[in-house]
Amino acid sequence: MNFIETRGNDGVKPVEVSFSEAILNPSASFGGLYVPKNLPTLKEDFLKNHINSSYKELAFDILKSFDIDIEDDLIKEALNLYDKFDDPKNPVPVIKVEENLYISELYHGPTRAFKDMALQPFGYILSSLAKKRGENYLILAATSGDTGPATLHTFKNKPNIKVACLYPEGGTSDVQRLQMVTEDGKNLKVIGIIGDFDDAQTALKNLLASKKFNEILKEKGIKLSAANSVNFGRIIFQTIYHFHSYLELVRQDEIKIGEQVNLIVPSGNFGNALGGYYAKKMGLPVKKILIASNENNVLTELIKNGRYDLRNKSLIKTTSPAMDILKSSNVERVLFDKFGAKRTKELMDSLNENNYYELTSEELKELQKDFDADFSSDEEIKKYIKEYALEKNYLMDPHTATTIKLYEKYKDEKNIAYSTAEWTKFAPTVLNALNEDNKKYSDLEALTTIAKRLHIMIPVVIEELFNKPIIHDTVVEKDDIEKEILKFLEK
Repeated sequence: MNFIETRGNDGVKPVEVSFSEAILNPSASFGGLYVPKNLPTLKEDFLKNHINSSYKELAFDILKSFDIDIEDDLIKEALNLYDKFDDPKNPVPVIKVEENLYISELYHGPTRAFKDMALQPFGYILSSLAKKRGENYLILAATSGDTGPATLHTFKNKPNIKVACLYPEGGTSDVQRLQMVTEDGKNLKVIGIIGDFDDAQTALKNLLASKKFNEILKEKGIKLSAANSVNFGRIIFQTIYHFHSYLELVRQDEIKIGEQVNLIVPSGNFGNALGGYYAKKMGLPVKKILIASNENNVLTELIKNGRYDLRNKSLIKTTSPAMDILKSSNVERVLFDKFGAKRTKELMDSLNENNYYELTSEELKELQKDFDADFSSDEEIKKYIKEYALEKNYLMDPHTATTIKLYEKYKDEKNIAYSTAEWTKFAPTVLNALNEDNKKYSDLEALTTIAKRLHIMIPVVIEELFNKPIIHDTVVEKDDIEKEILKFLEK
């Protein structure tokens, strides 16, 4: 299967590229993204044939349906990384929490967040390709909190790979920051920036597209790639757990094959939701993808009103910081799928130049065929955390809590909600919710208090963070990011 570009071709880049080229060199023409030329079709027989499949077996067959140019043995080696999750037999548990609400827990990997689901196998494949080709790569990552730790973990001390990870100083939880700044791999550089996630992501995209930066790297014998979900290598793995979650409901006798469900997805950069959209297009019986946001509710406004409007809007720091994003990159892939390259380029050019675009009424109707959306305030999020922890015996993090309002709206239908991070990564907010206060708790104090009160364990990988030395203490202005990365490459 070949990959094409969301904003059309500039006459310089190839019109189509292979999967391996798309993940090694993810920068497409005019600042666009790569997407599959065609999506595979997986009908009911595919689901029936995988009722008794393991997660790895299901994942392998879905990846093979994309006809990617990756050897079977390499795919299987990459998928074996799921054996290191909490339960190798079931890396993604799906828990019934309410009548018609099932939570798919995506956080049981090494960094306790859903980014491990894609970045563990994706990182293995990308580094293996680099080594096999004898090429050296700089992997850029911009993070609002979870991509960074997962990227650093998967690429740590891999040959032929160096990683520069950008995070907004003060814009992540303490645990997320510690997961990054204590990583001791010799090939890793973590850079705090004075700004927000959108600044970090913009810097990443600008560097990917910069001729000057790429020429400097070329002189050093280094190629450039990215670990963010601008890279389709992330997205392809994010289609799989939607199929798995559906099959889990069949196995639990909650639905029959062919019965429709809704997917409720906490959304920042829209990669998780895009995986659900692609799964639906491939044949998974999904009625709607329900987009849950926090107070940075640009996605709610887009899906409800057809406007993506960043004029006079500044980022709000919330208690669900991984979703504190205004420019959701993967929305572009949905625009392309529905409206084509020419219209996508018009819309994205308008967003970049005017901080605004608006869909026509017909385009909005088309978008709403697949999506609905709502957002929750910090106070609503904390209310849901307390209610579910104390009354329903289910502890969730603040991002997962954003899904509850949409469940309440659609509670007469079957809903799979996605839990994107373990509570341990946002313990102070969870303790604020339980105590109904706004005290400033340290992460360690909150973790130990919650664990003792609710009689639950803190994972060792989280406990250990507080005794590790800080390796990375660099914090720079946005304009100094390129200089800092080049300094790192000189070592």
